[in-house]
Amino acid sequence: MTRKLPALTPDTAPFWQGGAQGLLNVHRCSACSRWFHPPAPICPHCRSFDVAPQPVSGHGKVLTFTINQQAWTPDLEAPYVVAIIELAEQAGLRLTSNIVRCAPQEVQIDMPVRVVFEQQEDVWIPLFAPLESRVGDV
Repeated sequence: MTRKLPALTPDTAPFWQGGAQGLLNVHRCSACSRWFHPPAPICPHCRSFDVAPQPVSGHGKVLTFTINQQAWTPDLEAPYVVAIIELAEQAGLRLTSNIVRCAPQEVQIDMPVRVVFEQQEDVWIPLFAPLESRVGDV
């Protein structure tokens, strides 16, 4: 599937390109130890500028999801799942992504998931698969 790719900036590049090394990089504040996403030059919790991307485990759970039936572009395969994933590192640390490597009807609230990456050009898109799926599964 072809996706609209994000603009890479000094703040966002570690998130979008960490997958080249198999890493999901999320910004963390050294002053208050809070993780936050999307990346920014300042901590939204304590307003410190002492922030930097750090790798997280890539594990989380499905907080909520929707199954989209509409193929909005000719190369989009429907149905597909859009989910909000809460990462294991911190309550409230959430990413919006797609669930892959399982049938849409198998996705459930609180389902454990792990990050997998889809490379498109110089961007590695973080997607999430059920924790029990194998790396080579499609």
